[in-house]
Amino acid sequence: MIRVVAGIIEQDGRVLICQRQAGRVFAGKWEFPGGKMRPSETPREALERELREELGTAPKIGDLLQIVRHQYAEMSTAVHISFFSAALEHPPRNRAFERIVWARRAELPRYDFLAADRGVTSRLVRGEI
Repeated sequence: MIRVVAGIIEQDGRVLICQRQAGRVFAGKWEFPGGKMRPSETPREALERELREELGTAPKIGDLLQIVRHQYAEMSTAVHISFFSAALEHPPRNRAFERIVWARRAELPRYDFLAADRGVTSRLVRGEI
C-alpha cells in the first residue's frame, strides 16, 4: 500500500488545487497538494514536508478530514490517502505543478480530478467538509 497525504487548503472561500505536470503519471489531472509519506514520518510530518517542498511556504496542519483507499488500474499497489485541513503562513509558490489554482467549491466539478480525490471534492462542493 502506498501511503499518501494531501492538504485541503481553503482561503477566502477558495480551495487550492494543483494540476499534475506533463510527462508524469496522471499528467494533467487535478489534485490537492501533498505526496507520499516516508517510512519514518507521521502523516502530519509528511504533509508539512510535502507542502513546504511543493508550495514553498510553512503550513499549519489541521484536522484529519477523510481517509480514502483507492486502486488505480494503472498501478499494481493501492493508495491510502489521508486528507487533512491545512493553512499556509504565506502565499504559495508553485514549485512542483503544471498550474495551481484557487477555485471556489462550486467550481471543483469543472476540473478533471484524480479518481481518488473525487469523493473529497464532492463533499467539499456539498459543504460536508
